[in-house]
Amino acid sequence: MKALTKTTILAALGLLAQNAFAELTAEQAASLGGDELTPIGAERAGNAAGTIPAWTGGQTDLPAGYVKGEPLVDPFPNEKPLFTITAQNFEQYKENLSTGQIALLQRYPDTYRMPVYTTHRTAAYPASMYEAVKKDALTAKTTPDGNGLVNVDSYVPFPIPKSGVEIVWNHVLRYRGGSVQRSYTQIPVQANGSFSPVVFQDQLTFAQYLGTPPPNRLFYYKQAIKAPARLEGDVLLVHENIDQVAEPRAAWVYNAGQRRVRRAPDVAYDGPGNASDGLRTADDLDMYNGALDRYDWKLLGKKELYVPYNSFRLGNKDLRYKDIVLTGHMNPEYLRYELHRVWVVEATLKDGERHIYAKRTFYVDEDTWQITIADLYDGRGELWRVKEAHNNIHYQVGVPWYAVETSHDLISGRHLPIGLGNELKGYQYNWDFQVKERDYTPAALRRSGVR
Repeated sequence: MKALTKTTILAALGLLAQNAFAELTAEQAASLGGDELTPIGAERAGNAAGTIPAWTGGQTDLPAGYVKGEPLVDPFPNEKPLFTITAQNFEQYKENLSTGQIALLQRYPDTYRMPVYTTHRTAAYPASMYEAVKKDALTAKTTPDGNGLVNVDSYVPFPIPKSGVEIVWNHVLRYRGGSVQRSYTQIPVQANGSFSPVVFQDQLTFAQYLGTPPPNRLFYYKQAIKAPARLEGDVLLVHENIDQVAEPRAAWVYNAGQRRVRRAPDVAYDGPGNASDGLRTADDLDMYNGALDRYDWKLLGKKELYVPYNSFRLGNKDLRYKDIVLTGHMNPEYLRYELHRVWVVEATLKDGERHIYAKRTFYVDEDTWQITIADLYDGRGELWRVKEAHNNIHYQVGVPWYAVETSHDLISGRHLPIGLGNELKGYQYNWDFQVKERDYTPAALRRSGVR
């Protein structure tokens, strides 16, 4: 695994200022990977009740039956739920639920439930990444406004965070294989349960894999629609920057029907998510992405939460989408919740800024720095949408990621699963995807179209 190229955003922008947050001490950095903290900063020990175990290295062994290049095999195929949380009994578990999870239980009292299983701390990354994290801990800083980074070499710049914005940076930069291509479906589900899947193929390549990256560049992203026929051939290209206030995200789209490429400035903030039927914004794909400047970020602390984890059942190739996708939510029969520790970060829209979400509460898994639950509030302060990320570990390459992320609209009753691949052939991911820089240029978009 290659580390992010050393970049000093302040120097690149010609700014001279003191950074908002200082580095850790040598003693603090040395604690990473020791008796108390994991190599990326999670608490190594379990909880007092014994319901969260100690982290012992994660899922690094390949489960019985796994074949290289084939879909993932569930390491825990015979486990049964310890108990199930429902609209009728959630009061006894509410200390370990988010406001949004409770709202989902109440919104669908007859059909939605949360089966809770034994907790397994399966998260693991390549060993080479751990040393880079420890080095970064001594030098990494945010810029004074929190919108950029200084002296960043790893995918976890702030393993011992001191602020909410540092935790969100850990999520934004987290390791996702370096260069990967994947196929998946996004399924806008109507209030009556009807749906039409949209099939995507996308690719994500961190900038250093293409040689010497431009200053401030984080990664390149390309997303092509493969189905249905009316959308097939449309392609989105993104040049993702770190400090997007100093240098906004650059995006282009190729419209297959018009056979032309155009700039896409609305692929940011609360611009509509591609082919999502209005059920997500541009910046809530991957639970949160893009610029951080429109919100004030407050760290509320840590708590134990029942979160979707080790969600291997959702990848079962014997299932059809109609088996999983129900009216209002996914089928609880194939869901798995576990008790994990999460960081809680509250994002409040700044005065004078605009976004359809006036407040967002994020619950960030300590073992991966992935946002796992997001409660999203409208301008009236009312809970509007709830997002859940169903976490998985690609144990053969050391990459925790999402099997599926969902967005639930509590008002309309519609929902949006993103990431299912049950009806797609083979394994959805191509790790260490080989690509050239010219494949991420606007000129390459027209070549990507099929019509």
